[in-house]
Amino acid sequence: MNEVLSYLRENQARFLDELCEFVAIPSVSAQAQHRSDLKLASDWLVKHCRNIGLKVKRHATPGNPIVTASTRSAKSKNKPHYLVYGHYDVQPAEPFDLWDTPPFTPTVKGDSLYGRGSSDNKGQHFAHLKAIEAYLATGTELPCDVTFLLEGEEEVGSESLGAFLKAKKADFQVDGVVVSDNGMPSLKHPALTYGLRGVVAFEIHLVGPNRDLHSGIYGGAVDNPAMVLCQLLGSLRGADGQIVVPGFYDGVESLSKFERTQLGRYPESEAGLKKQLGVRALFGEKGYTAVEQRAARPTLEINGLTSGYQGEGSKTIVPSRASAKVTCRLVPNQKPKQVLKVLKQFLVKNCPKSVRLTFEAGHAGEAYMVSPDGPQAKAATRALQSAFGRTPILMREGGSIPIVTDFKEILKADTLLLGLGLPDDNVHSPNEKVSITALNKGMEMSAHLWQELAQCSS
Repeated sequence: MNEVLSYLRENQARFLDELCEFVAIPSVSAQAQHRSDLKLASDWLVKHCRNIGLKVKRHATPGNPIVTASTRSAKSKNKPHYLVYGHYDVQPAEPFDLWDTPPFTPTVKGDSLYGRGSSDNKGQHFAHLKAIEAYLATGTELPCDVTFLLEGEEEVGSESLGAFLKAKKADFQVDGVVVSDNGMPSLKHPALTYGLRGVVAFEIHLVGPNRDLHSGIYGGAVDNPAMVLCQLLGSLRGADGQIVVPGFYDGVESLSKFERTQLGRYPESEAGLKKQLGVRALFGEKGYTAVEQRAARPTLEINGLTSGYQGEGSKTIVPSRASAKVTCRLVPNQKPKQVLKVLKQFLVKNCPKSVRLTFEAGHAGEAYMVSPDGPQAKAATRALQSAFGRTPILMREGGSIPIVTDFKEILKADTLLLGLGLPDDNVHSPNEKVSITALNKGMEMSAHLWQELAQCSS
């Protein structure tokens, strides 16, 4: 084991150069013009994993390729087998003018590597690849078999992955799944995440007159779709932060004393959060702390609004159309289909006859919870302790990784969520970055993890 850790420490500069190559590929899954870049990113992974010494396969899907890379051999059938999940696709980088450095020109500043995908998720699954490389390169016996599953559609809902898992289920008979696609509070507070919120996405489209109208000639006699859209969206939430749609909270349970205690260990002050985010005040559902609001309570957020003229200067019109993109984060026992149903019913009921409304459902996934007291969870916390030299915290996180519910339902395997991202990594935002120290510590954590999981599986 000492040889493995020494290898990781001695090769940090090379690892960073390799990660920069990976991050430089603009593998944006939401934009059709980057389809060839997604293939390029999968090509990079195939070559890199083969160079490490893994057995690699590229799998065609209706969308982007899935890459699997494994240590398994005929000699190691009795070893525990774990799956490491990651994704090579990234979020769009727009607006480009808000980046301090080009999003696909990886740039090192101090302890940070800047670039789209550096934290979400290229850097995080790269850390696990390097840990396995260290075992193979030093000839150290790996006590578990490890298979990597790296997809290219996570940022657009992982549409191909569920069917792939069902078709290849026999190849993924695993004891558990490891995912590093989330965060930890700080380098002093490594964390095991035992709960994630779910998600549902939808769009609403409003159509009024058959063309944009002169607001002086027609204004006041024709309803304005942009105004109707604002009124409809505003009616979804009350002044106290609660969603007022009947049935939205069906199944939602109160936070337990244990959970509130664990969330209370999160090293975040409201003053510090305001400063970090650059807001004058926080806002959220009454009766809950900011940590509880953003980790363990349901939400409804407007992600984008479109209507009318948005170019330079003024154009006095009543726009013909208006639309909005909306997502809700869900907690355990909320069912995505039911949430979409009650939202659609509410919007249709409250939409005036002066405009036509279309409701378009998007991607969805249920919330995920795993026991933080199980043997695998305890093994993971020991690995975190060994790498970071700090007592890990147990936390719930507000983000969503819908595929973990598929791992549970299809593979019957629980997922260990061991995030390496930091709160200021600007994930999904301009100037995304990853802490180089977090990645290096993450590699060591991964190296320890296989030892710890082997012991709890024996």
